[in-house]
Amino acid sequence: MTERPVVVVWRAANADHLPGIVAAGTVADIRFAPDASALRPALDEAEVLFFHHGSKPELEGAWPLATKLRWIQSASDGVDGLLFPALVESDIEVTNGRGVFDNAIAEWVIGAMLAMVTGLDRSIVSQTERRWDDDRGTERLAGKRFLAVGPGPIGRAAARRARDLGMSVAAVGRAPRPDDLFERIGGPGDLHPMLGEADVVLDALPLSPGTHHFFDAAAFASMKPTARFLNVGRGATVDEAALVAALEQGAIGGAALDVFEEEPLPASSPLWTLPTVIVSPHICGDFDGWERAVVDVFLDNLGRFVRGETLRNRVDTRAGFGIG
Repeated sequence: MTERPVVVVWRAANADHLPGIVAAGTVADIRFAPDASALRPALDEAEVLFFHHGSKPELEGAWPLATKLRWIQSASDGVDGLLFPALVESDIEVTNGRGVFDNAIAEWVIGAMLAMVTGLDRSIVSQTERRWDDDRGTERLAGKRFLAVGPGPIGRAAARRARDLGMSVAAVGRAPRPDDLFERIGGPGDLHPMLGEADVVLDALPLSPGTHHFFDAAAFASMKPTARFLNVGRGATVDEAALVAALEQGAIGGAALDVFEEEPLPASSPLWTLPTVIVSPHICGDFDGWERAVVDVFLDNLGRFVRGETLRNRVDTRAGFGIG
């Protein structure tokens, strides 16, 4: 059992900036580090770091001071913005916010799909122009095929809702396997054939060495010209130039994107003005109350840490994503 570990909360000035975090003070000494200058002296004593809104380069720069650090909790589900070589090579435990954002992101996915097949996105533009745009029909999601590339918690949550709307659901994962939700889970070698069967493709991949530009020109060329592509994973899992080319050439039917290779998305990006694209500013998981939900995961893990129990939401730092 660990007695009152020192916990550093990074990128929060005080408890007022993070709802519920004051409860951590019952079992630990809480110190707030709102910026890099405060992080360096705080790390000297820290056993635990709550990586709330941190910066990987700043943490990497202060890393030699983290001699007592044993555990890092990330507020995010993805950990590509946290991991760097020295951390990966260390024996420090890393956990993430897995489970907090699944349902909110899945609802965004359904909303984006519905907007595209009903033409609601086009109607909103027409409204701003005061133009009665009635020379079109709508489509149904029922009967279409949904492919989740990355059948983790987010991909599964979206697939369950897609199935409830009458879609058939399949997935591509690290290896083929049977599943009680997906009609089929294929492996990487099945990607292109399965892309060719899909009407909606969801990118729910974490960013890791093996997923950088996973969606490249060949992947988009494998898709139907009517297929829609949605990305709620990480921007760099997509070769954005290849995506733009596929959209401009009509090789795919449209895209709804919440993440991008460069964020904020530069004003010069063609994605802003392509008529078949929905641009969302990396907010699909930011539901009202998400920060408190992340704190609750941290508080539960902090209790486990103090009691010497196994932490939840553990991350395989070498692989770059959560375990299980």
